[in-house]
Amino acid sequence: QVQLVESGGGLVQAGDSLRLSCAASGRTFSSYKMGWFRQAPGKEREFVAAINRSGSSTYYADSVKGRFTISRDNAKNTVYLQMNSLKPEDTALYYCAADRTSISIIAGGYDYWGQGTQVTVSS
Repeated sequence: QVQLVESGGGLVQAGDSLRLSCAASGRTFSSYKMGWFRQAPGKEREFVAAINRSGSSTYYADSVKGRFTISRDNAKNTVYLQMNSLKPEDTALYYCAADRTSISIIAGGYDYWGQGTQVTVSS
């Protein structure tokens, strides 16, 4: 089992950058694929980015491709989401998620979730 704690959210202006972090407990972090999802008020949770166990493969939603970068540091048990050129439509509660199975862009493909960190982008 793994516990996840997100940090790094905040209130920024359009065009600004933020880096989210997700710290995982336990000694088997490298055995989990990791993902970032987000949920805006009144909307369903949506996929943002995912990374495989070694960090050699990444996947992105079309809406963030070219602006967001997911990475991981297995020595620090941490996954990151670098968000550049933020837009008001990026405003949401951002969650990190973990799972031992194959990489997935579907929320149901993850067993473990953090509590989320709020990102608000003003225009």
